[in-house]
Amino acid sequence: MRLWQRRAILLFPYAWLLLFFLAPFVIVVKISLSQTAIAQPPYVPVLDVSAGWAGLEGFFSALSLDAYRLLVSDPIYLLSYLKSLTVAAVSTVILLVVGYPIAYGVARSPRHWQPLLVMAVVLPFWTSFLIRVYAWINILQRDGLLNDILMRLHIIAAPQAWLASDTAIYIGMVYSYLPFMVLPLYATLEKIDMTLLEAASDLGCTPLRAFWRVTFPLSVPGITAGVLLCFIPIVGEFVIPDLLGSSESLMIGQTLWTEFFANRDWPVASAIAVTLLGILVAPIMLYERLQRRQLEMFE
Repeated sequence: MRLWQRRAILLFPYAWLLLFFLAPFVIVVKISLSQTAIAQPPYVPVLDVSAGWAGLEGFFSALSLDAYRLLVSDPIYLLSYLKSLTVAAVSTVILLVVGYPIAYGVARSPRHWQPLLVMAVVLPFWTSFLIRVYAWINILQRDGLLNDILMRLHIIAAPQAWLASDTAIYIGMVYSYLPFMVLPLYATLEKIDMTLLEAASDLGCTPLRAFWRVTFPLSVPGITAGVLLCFIPIVGEFVIPDLLGSSESLMIGQTLWTEFFANRDWPVASAIAVTLLGILVAPIMLYERLQRRQLEMFE
């Protein structure tokens, strides 16, 4: 009885993934192999179980790769993927440069201050994501707060067009995803044994050299986790580029939304989603490989 209970507990997460991830993904893959049609649903073929074996043969014979051929042949999709990967890479680098000192400062602060500082990092999550992005629209307008502050400080002579630009997208990305970079970095830096730094100091290392020789290598797992937590969702981000960006900065999330809701081209939209997932699987597999190497080194 206990054995069956243990098996049931272990099978539950697999059943959850099968029901809510694998099954929907198979449906999306099937739609991506269909053709657009003015019907309900807006694609063909549709599996008719009542037709029996003949219906099943006709269903599989009607599937095609036309949607994927369109993605390769039309430059708008290739440019959208390239733009998304570029924005995600640049935003992730900025997040790492900004987030690492914050996480390091929180991890090296007195113990009784750390919960309060972590709470300050998480505090933006208490406000709706959409409201926070809309707030940046008001800040980045020509008559917004940012231009007003810069003009009062005599940094600029006239209001600048911050909104509807790549700069606005990067600002929105860094602001929205900063906690995802800081928290895994803090969790790693907080666990580093301070006696290692004391030993490095006793051996003649300066504080800067001790940081690069001891602290930074030990924080690589946190860096990797933070980079993946930021890079992967930023690639498919829709809200921030749609509200803060321009029509020229078309990312793949916006293209996916347009194909699905505006053009009602479900096969192409599904092909975009499947291809995007395939692109994002690569860094995840790389992370898993690095984790295995680290475990093998420790063993």
